[in-house]
Amino acid sequence: MRMQDNALAVKGLTKRYGRFTLENVSFSVPRGTVVGLVGENGAGKSTTLNAALGLIHADAGSVEILGEQTLDAALREQIGVVFDANAFPNALTPEKLNRIFRRIYRTWEEERYRSLLREMGLPADRRIGKLSKGMKMKLAIAVALSHGAKLLILDEATSGLDPIAREEILDLLLDFVQAEDHAVLISSHITSDLEKIADYIVFLHAGRVIFEKPKDELRYRYGIVRCGEAQFAAIDETDRVAWRRQDYEWEVLVADREAAQRKYPKSVVDPATIDEIMLLHIKGETK
Repeated sequence: MRMQDNALAVKGLTKRYGRFTLENVSFSVPRGTVVGLVGENGAGKSTTLNAALGLIHADAGSVEILGEQTLDAALREQIGVVFDANAFPNALTPEKLNRIFRRIYRTWEEERYRSLLREMGLPADRRIGKLSKGMKMKLAIAVALSHGAKLLILDEATSGLDPIAREEILDLLLDFVQAEDHAVLISSHITSDLEKIADYIVFLHAGRVIFEKPKDELRYRYGIVRCGEAQFAAIDETDRVAWRRQDYEWEVLVADREAAQRKYPKSVVDPATIDEIMLLHIKGETK
């Protein structure tokens, strides 16, 4: 993929914090796509996002955003960031935010902002402190979408929200990437949300990228072989991506479940969810 095809390209990103090291992290966010960043607590997701945005200093590596390596004021206006649902002072109202941001952003789209408030059912004159968590998150996204952003970066944007609020936010993100020069990078613990909207999944574990793959490959090609001791011993090592022993059976992650079913017809081969793929990498053994 050519560099200009990427809204975000991270190469060899490294950051050391005491006992934790974000080590040689590389991945890309192609234009026109949603990329999900997944991993357990402490895997390095927030550190990766902060380093990519220049909010913390990286010890090594490079970041290119929208074709540029220098994150100046003009480039920052093209990035929409949502890290916290309660990012704005509680005493303000959405309307007062509008007055503030039209002075801050040269590219502020007032009509777009007002339209999003109406679409999301957000009262323009209610104090932010009186809004629900879901409404605060939708407000943060409305702001991110109202200054001409081409890249959205969100950290746990749907965490703690009810299913209806989450669905509304996912729809907004899908609408955003309908423009081919737009892209979304979203960190989330709710992998079912990413299964709905992500084009690619980047899996971080203990500060390292374990894989960067198309979501459809993970959901529709990967599988889990569930078998006994003798059947496990018969599975070729080259077919095992990750594996672990449970009380009464072995679970073996394979990259092609249809091929595995043909090759090992006596075993049960189930589809694998992203959660199960992560769990087997983290709790099981790997090559």
